[in-house]
Amino acid sequence: MSTQTLPIREITIEPDHLQELQEDSWSHTFQPVQLEMNGKSREATFGYRGGHTRNYFKKSYEVRTTTGLTLHWNAEFDDPSMIRNALSFQFFNQIGVPSPRTRHIWLIINGAPQGVYLEIESVDPRFFRRRGIGCRAIIYAVNDSANFSLIDPITERRKESLFDGYELVSGLAASELRLIRFVSGINRKHKSRLQWSTWTSRRLDVDQYLLWLAGAVLTGNYDGFDQNYALYLHGKTGKYRMMPWDYEGTWGRNCYGKPCGSDLVRVEGYNTLTDKLLAIPAYKRKYRSILLRLLQTAFTEEQVERTVRAMYSKLTPAIREDYTRKSSFDTYLSEPDFILNYVKERRALIRKAIKSWKLTKKAADVEVAALKVKIH
Repeated sequence: MSTQTLPIREITIEPDHLQELQEDSWSHTFQPVQLEMNGKSREATFGYRGGHTRNYFKKSYEVRTTTGLTLHWNAEFDDPSMIRNALSFQFFNQIGVPSPRTRHIWLIINGAPQGVYLEIESVDPRFFRRRGIGCRAIIYAVNDSANFSLIDPITERRKESLFDGYELVSGLAASELRLIRFVSGINRKHKSRLQWSTWTSRRLDVDQYLLWLAGAVLTGNYDGFDQNYALYLHGKTGKYRMMPWDYEGTWGRNCYGKPCGSDLVRVEGYNTLTDKLLAIPAYKRKYRSILLRLLQTAFTEEQVERTVRAMYSKLTPAIREDYTRKSSFDTYLSEPDFILNYVKERRALIRKAIKSWKLTKKAADVEVAALKVKIH
């Protein structure tokens, strides 16, 4: 059986409980189940997850074991390649931004095959303990109000709360107030650009932010700047750091699986914090150096092709047997070339864009000295 190339996850749930879930796709109720995983049976709870994907006949799920393990099972229904999230998270891990681990699985519910899913590690306290990273708080950016701005993107009026768009996942209640003060502070009028930079760099890991920004820009996640990221308060430094989340709409397709062009995302990215950081020559010069380095290392056609082919070698036999997919098998087989063409075009666009930036080394070096920022 070709599906044996993938790990199997099996859910056993009472028919009444399953029917209750199926009656309301937008329910946030979790039902008790037995989870068969890695040869062991575990007690767990089980429910739907996602946004617009809840309307699809093939649902995405979340499972929570009684031992505290949370796993996300994404149907990746809109992605004909089935690997865009996995490819993106592996890319971020490769460049040094901690990101969820993923694996493709074959899901069975009450004995009925559900096809291929992408299992995604949850970003929670366990995530950071596994990596030996101290973490004081975890905050999800759940909608596009998480734009580091004072203004609501929908109403175009001042936000009722500067915590709009965020969800506190872990941490003390004071973590919410701390983020509100941070957003307020970066939008406050300071006496000078240097004063703003000093204030911000004491609260934000700027180097890590620029690395995350480069990853979001290179992979082309248009929705990854004002939402679809996780913000965490680093334990040792007490500074905010960024992580990617929900990268299905990348590598040349949007979140609905439609081709969107390699030029959809501008090289400077988006959101208020990014705009303010890149207005400072020292930071923009550093960002430029990060992009150039990644264009020579992780973001090359050869490197990406190696990763894509490795994923496809394990995934293809199972996809061939998965009749729940929206896209045809032929479309799936054409996706590696589609992704590699995106990389080729994106590389050229990035090089052309940053070549036109007017960054005088003298001005940048003066600010670097003042900010005590070391350019790598």
